[in-house]
Amino acid sequence: MALIVHKYGGTSMGSPERIKNVAKRVAKWARAGHQMVVVPSAMSGETNRLLGLAKELAPSRVSTAYHRELDMLAATGEQASSALVAIAMQAEGLESVSYAGWQVPVRTDSSFTKARIESIDDKRVRADLDAGKVVIVTGFQGIDPDGNITTLGRGGSDTSAVAIAAAMKAAECLIYTDVDGVYTTDPRVVPEAKRLTTLSFEEMLEMASLGSKVLQIRSVEFAGKYKVPLRVLSSFTPVDIDVNEEAVSGTLITFEEDEKMEKAVVSGIAFTRDEAKISVLGVPDTPGIAYQILGEVAEANIDVDVIIQNLSKDGKTDFSFTVNRNDYQRTIDLLKDKVLPKLGAQEVVGDTKIAKVSIVGIGMRSHVGVASKMFRALSEEGINIKMISTSEIKTSVVIDEKYVELAVRALHKAFELDQA
Repeated sequence: MALIVHKYGGTSMGSPERIKNVAKRVAKWARAGHQMVVVPSAMSGETNRLLGLAKELAPSRVSTAYHRELDMLAATGEQASSALVAIAMQAEGLESVSYAGWQVPVRTDSSFTKARIESIDDKRVRADLDAGKVVIVTGFQGIDPDGNITTLGRGGSDTSAVAIAAAMKAAECLIYTDVDGVYTTDPRVVPEAKRLTTLSFEEMLEMASLGSKVLQIRSVEFAGKYKVPLRVLSSFTPVDIDVNEEAVSGTLITFEEDEKMEKAVVSGIAFTRDEAKISVLGVPDTPGIAYQILGEVAEANIDVDVIIQNLSKDGKTDFSFTVNRNDYQRTIDLLKDKVLPKLGAQEVVGDTKIAKVSIVGIGMRSHVGVASKMFRALSEEGINIKMISTSEIKTSVVIDEKYVELAVRALHKAFELDQA
């Protein structure tokens, strides 16, 4: 008998009919002899509805007290869906019980709206499993040292499910979504994109951080750290599909790198349109200049991605970097107000019409010429590269946003991913 964790996203929980299907699917696994823990998200649209109400009532100056109440409010979405799944399980003839994160408890730090899990006490859940019950635990939330309810940030139910699977040493954590696995790239951009049967944690981590929206990045970090096998599969496959067939469907994200993985030089192409480029021009080329610019940005809790410093000319240089587009104006204002006056730089310029396209693959470690093949494919399409960033298993380029789909299609073809 294996302990299995199922996580269901908001679309899987979108209506009473879909919740019945979730219960039928879980019941099928339980009847096959598995101990089942289920982690549901809130019903689709519910978290947005709740936070929209809070926004209408919010004070002009928000504080930690406001964010505490946001967590109290947002956590109710998962609490409702967990109780509904438990009721639907009972209608299937199985004993079930639902718990909020604080009842388990899932212990977190006190960073309201973006808390991090510190520990999980699984005694209560194990006792129920041993008594033959299906246990439903709210995703996305926990409790801090002061007894306050906290939430883990958007997509946090993925992290909850993986953390529970890690704490309880589950055989596998199945993430049910509205797609049937991880693809070589977005099928809406490249219809020939193929579903990957396996992917390494490193590749999935890179793809999640580079724009792939299938899994929340923190859930992949957690899974990699604690070696929890993850499987991404669809909740819209027929409910009565055989358990053994379902158990090998979708995409398995694993720490066991096999020869087949190594043969594929590039496993996938990720892209994001959420980037903005900022350049500080005419910066004195002196030691510590990068810190003087980026130190202020970091203190404002703004994440910096790709960084380039140009060659010095007449003791001056240009310094460019990218940030999330949502942070663009705040970063520009910060640099103009705090950094430029100190540095004596000429000006700050920016570009919000950029995108980042990345190739990812553990096979890149042992193959030469991968980056040059990427650059040639883009060159043949007349796409100019503005910035380049590399790691052991990925190469990213920043290009004009209008060319992003052309670039993805060209790279998908160049690396023969349609043959995967």
